[in-house]
Amino acid sequence: MVEQPANVDAAVNTPVVVDSNDDGTVAQELKLEQMRSILEEAIVETRSMPLENRPRFPRIALSKRNRAVVRALNPMLVTYLEASRDLCETESILFGAALAVCRIIGAKVSTAGRATGHSSAIPAWRRRIEERIARARALIGRLICFRSDNTRPRIVRTVRMALSGTNVSLFQPDIMQKLTERIDDLKQRIAAWGKRIQRYTERSTRFNQNRLFQSDQKRLYKSLERPIVNGTGPAPNQADTVAFWRSLWSAPVNHNEGLWTEVVVSQCEGITPMDPVTITLDDVAEAVRRAPNWKSPGLDGLHHYWLKGFMVCHSVLARQFQEALNQKSLPSLFTTGITHLVPKDQASTTVLTGGDLSGGGGETRVGLAPRDATLDSTGTVVTASVFE
Repeated sequence: MVEQPANVDAAVNTPVVVDSNDDGTVAQELKLEQMRSILEEAIVETRSMPLENRPRFPRIALSKRNRAVVRALNPMLVTYLEASRDLCETESILFGAALAVCRIIGAKVSTAGRATGHSSAIPAWRRRIEERIARARALIGRLICFRSDNTRPRIVRTVRMALSGTNVSLFQPDIMQKLTERIDDLKQRIAAWGKRIQRYTERSTRFNQNRLFQSDQKRLYKSLERPIVNGTGPAPNQADTVAFWRSLWSAPVNHNEGLWTEVVVSQCEGITPMDPVTITLDDVAEAVRRAPNWKSPGLDGLHHYWLKGFMVCHSVLARQFQEALNQKSLPSLFTTGITHLVPKDQASTTVLTGGDLSGGGGETRVGLAPRDATLDSTGTVVTASVFE
């Protein structure tokens, strides 16, 4: 059982004080009763929600306001965690608490399920510039057509609109020179707009590389060594790909254990058995402390940040992990990974990303197809050298 902190009763009846803008101005936004209602609603909502339909949490800022909300909900979880029967139920409670925090602080949570791709939103200012470039190129084309004696009504209307406000008439003698000057002016504007987009792209690339260097240097170096894939060529059939890997992973196999297994067993008879492992509260707290806050989560969608914030769950997790260890069984939630098909360069074959099965899963890179592999007409690996 979890020991309830001594200050829980006092905290329940005390309004939470939240810093609304991190500038020292303190304002009372929500009372604990309102927060408890939001927490109850979120836990009930996630309790019957399938894992694939769960929303995806954003990275929340490490501000005083957000930390205050997490601290306020922390003692409220004691009642729910005391009634938790297994790891799956505990994980559902923690996910509901994280969802409640996001709703309280106003963080945007995706409601369309777990997205597997990255957002490709283009800034509004860049879209506007690209639209200007497209309109300018279309106008240049029509001005060139008019200069080539194309006098269709649509072309003439466009030229008049382009020359409006410049005191230039279509019937003056130097109209061809004026058209050439107008075309050159538009070309210079297109070049200036393109340079602006190029400067932004270069700056964004530098910023992302610097941030990736601080978080994952190995991934940065791999991205620099590997050429960019343009996605040319026919895309693999999704049904065939899923069927191929499912036949390797999901089909039960009866392994033929030879005589070498008996030799290994006889050699291991003299090994002293390992002492029984006891998982304590300190073990869980230390493991959570070392884990990155926003490492890609597994099927449950719960980041390590929430395990650090909701400290009352550590003792419950220690007890339930100990029970799972004694029973030699873990829920499928902790042993199932996420797999995505990722295209690579021409020098190597397909690579899949699989789940990190250490404490809740993830989306770490796992090479499943060899570099030097020979495939038959059905996509089956016939010969292979070294797997990545």
